[in-house]
Amino acid sequence: MTNVDSLAGLIILALQIVAIAGAGFALFHAVRQPAEAFPAVDKLTKPVWLGILVAALLVLLLLGAVGLLGIIAVVAVCVYLVDVRPRVEEVQRPRW
Repeated sequence: MTNVDSLAGLIILALQIVAIAGAGFALFHAVRQPAEAFPAVDKLTKPVWLGILVAALLVLLLLGAVGLLGIIAVVAVCVYLVDVRPRVEEVQRPRW
């Protein structure tokens, strides 16, 4: 898929590994959250996010992070990790 003989090839391979690991972590996190937490923070429902993250992980595994679909997959994972994940965790913390 990529030429790892050059420095650019190694960098692309490293980015793809990071993207796949991030997608796997995001999917694992989403699976473990209660379904009620997503609408409670005005986000898409849990099944929708699971579908998005599964699709993103499959795209990253099959096509890589380089290319239009790969970039869309990386953006979807980043939106989950940066926006949805902190809000879902915040709503589950007890308030003192």
